[in-house]
Amino acid sequence: MKRIHIFTDFSVNGPYVGEMKSVLTRHTEEINCIDLMHDAPKFNPRASAYLLAALSQQFSNGDSCLAIVDPGVGSNDRRPVLIIADGVAYCGPDNGLFAAIILRAENVVCYEIATKSESISKTFHGRDVFAPAITNYLNNDLDSFSEITAESLVGKDWSDDIDEIIYFDGFGNAVTGRRGNMIASNRILTLNGIKIRFAETFSAIGINEPFWYTNSMGLVEIALNQGNARKQLSLKIGQIFTAGR
Repeated sequence: MKRIHIFTDFSVNGPYVGEMKSVLTRHTEEINCIDLMHDAPKFNPRASAYLLAALSQQFSNGDSCLAIVDPGVGSNDRRPVLIIADGVAYCGPDNGLFAAIILRAENVVCYEIATKSESISKTFHGRDVFAPAITNYLNNDLDSFSEITAESLVGKDWSDDIDEIIYFDGFGNAVTGRRGNMIASNRILTLNGIKIRFAETFSAIGINEPFWYTNSMGLVEIALNQGNARKQLSLKIGQIFTAGR
């Protein structure tokens, strides 16, 4: 059974995710479509790149990922690409969305996807370009792929980690682009002028008290025990934190 993880900023409302799945299942036999997430940071491939890289740690060799965060859809400003990183295929726009994955991978092969523009919607490349391309790859049909270098992709000069908020979960907890194993637990984070110390669990902190911890994706996350950090600390995506002693 082939597994395709789907990562988008589309939300679950409307027809878009369903239309892509229809293409995927129509062209590939024995496929398991996994909704990885559909509330990636909207129009923000940079923040999404670090989130996708963290989530991809759960992928297995031979898996695929259809990843769409594509504010430049329909323009000539970005290429459609397929990336093979350590045995996992990623398909989506060349706008930095795969930068963190490429930075951390040991083995990378990159392809540009050829398209026939007259048959493609200018506003829905997820359905008309990327979904068909990843099924072609899984079916060993490589006629539409041209190999390119990883150095030619957007994001090649980005940092391996970023000290900023990249996502909020449904509880209002703030996920950052810093891996937890890259920062000592004795560090005090400063965000919006607030000092935030480390704790391993929510129960180790008083109610509505802020703290940081390493979440299940391996990323530094900032939260309030039984509170909403996004609202109560006035946080937003892109905010930078500092780590001191």
